[in-house]
Amino acid sequence: MSRVLAAMSGGVDSGVAAALLAEAGHEVTGVTLKLWCYGKSPASPRACCTLDAIADAQSVARRMGFPHFVVEAEEVFRARVLQPFLDAYAEGRTPYPCAACNQHLKFGDLVTRMDELGSEFLATGHYARVGRRADGAPALLRAADPSKDQSYALAMIPYAVLERVRFPLGELRKHEVREHGRRLGLALWDKPESMDLCFVPDGDYAGYATRVLGETRGTAPGPIEDAGGRVLGTHRGILHYTVGQRRGLGVTASEPLFVLSIDAARNALRVGPRGALGSPALVTGPVNWLQAAPPADGARALAQIRSAHAGAWATLHPTPEGGAEVRFDEPQDAITPGQLCVMYDGERVMGGAPIARALGRAAAEDASLEAAAR
Repeated sequence: MSRVLAAMSGGVDSGVAAALLAEAGHEVTGVTLKLWCYGKSPASPRACCTLDAIADAQSVARRMGFPHFVVEAEEVFRARVLQPFLDAYAEGRTPYPCAACNQHLKFGDLVTRMDELGSEFLATGHYARVGRRADGAPALLRAADPSKDQSYALAMIPYAVLERVRFPLGELRKHEVREHGRRLGLALWDKPESMDLCFVPDGDYAGYATRVLGETRGTAPGPIEDAGGRVLGTHRGILHYTVGQRRGLGVTASEPLFVLSIDAARNALRVGPRGALGSPALVTGPVNWLQAAPPADGARALAQIRSAHAGAWATLHPTPEGGAEVRFDEPQDAITPGQLCVMYDGERVMGGAPIARALGRAAAEDASLEAAAR
């Protein structure tokens, strides 16, 4: 049996994951990272970042007879998750902080603590799996339950940690997880699911940034323009908008208008009809490849551009700077800077990266010519 450090947020999934490992005879140590949001977020039964959540994690440990510790991680969370979250919104990008939290805390800070405690493996309650490639190398795979799959949110974790990660829920459905919790006598077995973004339980990202975190950047009104630069109205501050947004624009037109792009330097929104949302390609920032080396130029992948996106077939062109040009077979709507582009080979995650920008048709054709000349 193995010595396992189990990350426990206080939710059903992480609690059941830790309990199943203990039931199987592993030497489990539970740990809850006390983040900035514990005790400071608005009360919500769906928020995981509360002091009650710590108590729920502790109750699982007591029930299953393993030790549990609370580790202070406020400063890491503030520096690696909250501040980049604010910076991105102020710069007109729409971040995905769950990936940063997984990268820097759960699979970063906790891995260091795992070594200090002498644990062999890190376990979490994510719905994902770790498998093996044909050459024996570890691979991050989608969960067996596609409706709960969280591999998208895990695409930025370090490749080196895959050998030491366990996902006990990867083969289970949600109702099976709850049934295990009930069977094991865990008080949290029927607890409501936590929100996707734990530190904003009401989903009002802009309001949280301004009211709770005191952000003032991106809050000044500015022009709403059409594709030709004609001013159609005034926005409330770019913090309140994202690419693809339709509601809340406050402008009247003969057809519905959507945010096509956000120009933070000019404090301007560009809007247009739905047909203008499509882009044939995108460019990413540095890619976190979950394989030994980047794929060959021209590799095929299913590229997912947001957590709820079904994925679309694309051709990959790794760039000398460490990013990738992703050229879709069919144009994709609302490619949003700041969101992740995660690339899949079947069920396997090849890698992921923040989206830097969408490419229009002309720019995509120019990029294609440049790649062919390389």
